[in-house]
Amino acid sequence: MTTLAFFDSIPWEMILWAAGKSLFVIFGVVLPLVSYTVYAERRVSAAIQDRVGPNRTGFPTTLLGFKKDLQLFLGGLGQPIADAMKFILKEDFTPAGVKHFYFWLAPCLAMLPLVSLAFIPFGSSLFGEKMVIANVNVGVLGIFAVTGCSVYAIVLAGWASNSKYPFLGGIRSSSQMIAYELSMGLSIIPVLMLFGSMNLSDLVQYQADNGWLLLPLWGNGLSTERWLMLIPLTISFIIFMIAVFAETNRLPFDMPESETELVAGYHTEYGSMKFALFFLGEYAAMIVGSALMVVFFFGGWHIPLIPDGNGVGGLSFLHALPDWVWGIVNITAFFGKVAVILVFFIWVRWTLPRFRFDQLMKLGWLYLFEIALANIFLAAAVLAFTSN
Repeated sequence: MTTLAFFDSIPWEMILWAAGKSLFVIFGVVLPLVSYTVYAERRVSAAIQDRVGPNRTGFPTTLLGFKKDLQLFLGGLGQPIADAMKFILKEDFTPAGVKHFYFWLAPCLAMLPLVSLAFIPFGSSLFGEKMVIANVNVGVLGIFAVTGCSVYAIVLAGWASNSKYPFLGGIRSSSQMIAYELSMGLSIIPVLMLFGSMNLSDLVQYQADNGWLLLPLWGNGLSTERWLMLIPLTISFIIFMIAVFAETNRLPFDMPESETELVAGYHTEYGSMKFALFFLGEYAAMIVGSALMVVFFFGGWHIPLIPDGNGVGGLSFLHALPDWVWGIVNITAFFGKVAVILVFFIWVRWTLPRFRFDQLMKLGWLYLFEIALANIFLAAAVLAFTSN
């Protein structure tokens, strides 16, 4: 094969679409969503604690002799920009005695949750192209494989820092993630048993046709099987949600950081952009966990009034709208659902106290693991009963 023929055989259109969707998801949605999730957390926590929070960030024109700073963003919406500039401009200090290669590698690995976004369908279709970067039949396995690697970032950071507090945080994180990843994986099995596939795009379309897994109010979701399956599916959702809190090291499961005991845990010795990568990684993991809950249990991009995704169901007066409009509506609906769950993450953090480490491990090994395992047998019994 000649060089020209080789280049002609490459599916350039597919590659360009995948690259475009990747850039849109990461730089157009996820990174701004991460920044403003931090801002939302600061404002929501301020409201919970009856204080103001960031509300004045603007351009420091007083440094140029003006009487007031220029506030172009109402309500402190420029705070994420100020935070980003602070991280970029701070001195990148590396303590003496650290294992340099692994000390630098750990923050890079913390961004691995972003890779799992490739498997998540964030919309139905737009201009004839499915709104998922990697529409593969093993999307569930791909997500768990990628997110399972994020623990290496924390373990490496704790070990490479050559300091006792980060080391203790790394040990806690490794044992915590082993305990809760088992429960997380087992909790999804009833969903896969009902659906019969691991393609996430098809799972969302199934919910569009048959009702959300936790809201089966249309299509074939009105069957006896779906209503009986609500019991194991609700148990799956609760276990999965708790496991996501533990996997993302959020309160009440933030033992790897645990400021009252370990200073800042595994990233105590980090600053500047290396700390920013850990910071972004934690919130990216929150977005991935929220997106998975939306896809598995709340219909993904689907809106109940539009059960077939691009169509309009019974709302005949809306049929005149072009398909690309519904594509944008579906993308907006998906990220709107994700935002609601992110607010729930924030509310829980500023409401519940931190567990002791022995309580955390007891919950993971002695309760969630056994309940998730028994829930699989319950789902199998329901499916066997309703199939006869």
